[in-house]
Amino acid sequence: MKPRWEVGESLRVTRNVRDDGTFPGALRGELLVRRGSIGTVVDIGSFLMDQVIYSVHFLDTNRIVGCREEELMELDEVWIDSRFETRERVRAARALAIEGEVRVPEGARGEILKVLRDAPGGLAYHVHFECWAGHPLIVRESALCAGVPTLQEEADHV
Repeated sequence: MKPRWEVGESLRVTRNVRDDGTFPGALRGELLVRRGSIGTVVDIGSFLMDQVIYSVHFLDTNRIVGCREEELMELDEVWIDSRFETRERVRAARALAIEGEVRVPEGARGEILKVLRDAPGGLAYHVHFECWAGHPLIVRESALCAGVPTLQEEADHV
C-alpha cells in the first residue's frame, strides 16, 4: 500500500466530503468540503491497513479533512464538474438497452461507482443497477436522475 501523493502536494477533491461522525464540531452528514476544492496534503496515514488516507488542508474552509485516494486528483488533470458523484444513488431516467435488449428499465435504482470525466464523448459514469447486479454500465449523465435514499439513509439523517 504505497501512497500516490506526498506531503506538500496540492490536489483537488472530486466529490463532496461530508462528516461521517468523526469530524470534531460537525454534525453527521454536514458538508465539510465541496467537490472541486483545492487543498494541500499535510499528512498520510491508513485506514484498516488497506486504504491510504490523506489529511488534506483546504484553505477556503480552513479545514483538515481525511480523504481517500479515489476522492482526489492532481491539479493538472482536467476538472469537469458533474451532477452526480461516486457512491451517490441514482435512477435510470429512461430504459437502458444493450444491442436492443432492455437491461435496465426506466426508474431502476443504481449507485455511481465512478465518475468518468475523460470518457470518449464527454462525462459518463460507471453505474451499478440493482436490477442487473454484477454488470456495471457506462452511462451518460442525461440518462440518469437523482435517486431516492434507502430507508437506512433516511433513518441516519433523522
